[in-house]
Amino acid sequence: MVVTYRAEVRIELKPGVADPEGANTKKALELLGFKGVKAVKTVHAFSLDIEAASEAEARAQVDEMCKRLLVNPVVHVPNVVVETLDGGRANTASMKKV
Repeated sequence: MVVTYRAEVRIELKPGVADPEGANTKKALELLGFKGVKAVKTVHAFSLDIEAASEAEARAQVDEMCKRLLVNPVVHVPNVVVETLDGGRANTASMKKV
């Protein structure tokens, strides 16, 4: 039976990697008068609807997508959440290595 899963992929920069977009946004917020902003980080997010026979198969497809296109392992750290579209959480896990 094929089930539709939703994969939420959140891609952040690794610690120590420069984030000029985040730094500029923080500065702009301060210039606009916003107080107390400690940090701004740039994050890319993808929401993917995937048909697969199992959560493991859907997860494997997303892992391969990250490896082949979505993530640059030199500078990015991906976090992936896979759930069924009916709202039941299938799996929540961080990818350690792409």
